[in-house]
Amino acid sequence: MVKKITKNTTLAKIIEKRGGAKILAKNGVPCLSCPMAQFEIDELKIGKVCKMYGLNLSKILKELNK
Repeated sequence: MVKKITKNTTLAKIIEKRGGAKILAKNGVPCLSCPMAQFEIDELKIGKVCKMYGLNLSKILKELNK
């Protein structure tokens, strides 16, 4: 189980957390529905994804760590 989610936490670990996928989707993280991302979900880090898509990392981390 994931303790504290940071910018280096992978999407796979976040999705394991109850409600994690819902929070990612709500904040516009496109990787959940991307077929190619499914192949690398164990390596994709939330910080890098947010940077690539111009998403608010601190807001997403705050929600995920509630």
